[in-house]
Amino acid sequence: MGIKIETSRLTLRPWSEDDIEQLTQGLNDLKLARWLAFVPHPYLTSHAENWIRRCQEISNAGGRPGAYEFAIELKPERTVIGGVSLNKIDWEAGTGGGGIWIVSQYQGRGYGREAFEAKIRFAFTELGLTRLVNGYFDGNENSRAMQSKLGYRHVGEVISRCMADGRQTIEHVTALLHSDWQDRED
Repeated sequence: MGIKIETSRLTLRPWSEDDIEQLTQGLNDLKLARWLAFVPHPYLTSHAENWIRRCQEISNAGGRPGAYEFAIELKPERTVIGGVSLNKIDWEAGTGGGGIWIVSQYQGRGYGREAFEAKIRFAFTELGLTRLVNGYFDGNENSRAMQSKLGYRHVGEVISRCMADGRQTIEHVTALLHSDWQDRED
């Protein structure tokens, strides 16, 4: 399923064994991991190896996948600066979810929004999904602002736990309809 998505500055591509070191370094940062639900801290090489193996299994499953997991690579340096997911795909309902992370040193440059926007376009245009559900942890103003700029609306709150630091927090649930995205793109 080796799907690649190109933007002006980024390539979203499948994860590979060559990414283990950059993945480990990127996620072994508590300031970043504290905003992600399922990333342990410390983030070890074994975690990265398991993640990449899981992503490859998803890619090789055949049929209509339930997820797409992309490494975010900075062009032309070919440096992995994060990851973006389109997961929990329900083909019958036309819905999906997923998140994004950007290595701390690359935050604040618009890479996250560029990658997330590319994922949204792929979900709606290429896959024909009609609704995306995402979210952010209480206090993650960067994620809140990005999702708001992209048209996501706050639809609820759930109690969640951050694996990295063990704290219980509120996850703000957001949703974006394809029709709202189309209106924004026109």
